[in-house]
Amino acid sequence: MRTIDEAFAPPGEAWQSISSKLVTARRLTLSIVLIPMLALWAWLAFDTRIPAWIFPVVLIVSLALFGWAWWLIGRRVRSWGYAERNDDLLVTCGILRRRLVIVPYGRMQLVDLTAGPIDRWFGITTVQLHTAAAATDATIPGLEPGVAADLRDRLAARGEQRSAGL
Repeated sequence: MRTIDEAFAPPGEAWQSISSKLVTARRLTLSIVLIPMLALWAWLAFDTRIPAWIFPVVLIVSLALFGWAWWLIGRRVRSWGYAERNDDLLVTCGILRRRLVIVPYGRMQLVDLTAGPIDRWFGITTVQLHTAAAATDATIPGLEPGVAADLRDRLAARGEQRSAGL
């Protein structure tokens, strides 16, 4: 009988991890969103129409949520992995809700390589595979540009080889 962790492990394959730079990029994004919100609450604290006890409560709750999200980002990034096999690509992610996507190379329609401004600043990219069924689309964030370009090229070549007989 298999355990839950064994169900998400590729047989005989080792998971490739993503760059730890993604942790820093996601934490920067979190800070960019939450710090202005805290500044707004600080400004509202000086508004005499709001009871004085509200600001400390909101501040404590906001800082607790910020700390929890900061910690969760690290765990979430470490949960990502991918493995290339002869006929398909496996992508796994998730902490509370684990997910394993198996994308057969012959079903791939498009391999997309993207990088937003923060990702570009940290030198990371995202590879996304699109298939006819949206449920089997797979995303691999936080790859170094060279690794992402090589993966994109390999996946596109394997997809062309496998779909040639269709």
